[in-house]
Amino acid sequence: MASFPSAPTARNVDLDVPGIGTITVSYSDQGSGRTFLLLHGGGGPLTVAAFGGVLATERGARVIIPVHPGFGGTSRPDGLGSIRQLAAVYVTLLDALDLHDVTVIGNSIGGWIAAEIALLARPRVAGVVLVDAVGIEVEGHPVADFFSLSFPELARLSYYAPDAFRIDPSTLSPEQLAVMAGNRAALAVYSGEFAMADPSLRERLASVTSPTLVVWGDSDGIVDPAYGRAYAAAIPGAEFEELEHVGHLPQLEAPQRLLDSVWRFASRNPL
Repeated sequence: MASFPSAPTARNVDLDVPGIGTITVSYSDQGSGRTFLLLHGGGGPLTVAAFGGVLATERGARVIIPVHPGFGGTSRPDGLGSIRQLAAVYVTLLDALDLHDVTVIGNSIGGWIAAEIALLARPRVAGVVLVDAVGIEVEGHPVADFFSLSFPELARLSYYAPDAFRIDPSTLSPEQLAVMAGNRAALAVYSGEFAMADPSLRERLASVTSPTLVVWGDSDGIVDPAYGRAYAAAIPGAEFEELEHVGHLPQLEAPQRLLDSVWRFASRNPL
């Protein structure tokens, strides 16, 4: 029977991350039961918040959603500037919270972070779900140039049915616009000089030992399904699942179908 948790609790924690220093991370914590670390993409934590609530409520899970420093109105320390460093921050968070048997789910750059977490091979991680992840280079299948896209262009490439998700900047408050600008600036730093890719990542993925599920929207115009299949092929034993009539953000466009896929995968690991 599903539990009905209260609203997410917002928390801050100071983490002593080896090789980086002290990093303050804001995160939400909701529900109880099987534990998930849910990592957002370039759109910020709001792109995964509702899905996290559904996962906690409908499946009786505990869902931890960190805010990547620099996103959501938070600050980013000067010494924190790469996806690999974010992965180190989040494995330190798992240690600090003493979490076990964690399924890590990441969308877009969150998926890239999740892939780097998998490479760290920490025993607290039971499995990894990459949802329309970026981070590798695939010849003939480039990641769309996010930073050159207008709002309408970004919606067109991100969704199967973009009309339901279009944003009119003129309707946003100055505070909302400031948060979006901060998200964009942080994304530019974390994505690095190769913009949304690490040329070494695809080859390094051959050493991943964590069970991995790669989920992709068949209508993703940011990173197409062929890119997703290449991601799965680079990870030993990874499964690939394509969602029909879905774009780059399945957690927004098809949350129930993504929920079913995630839960089937996570439930194979007994608690």
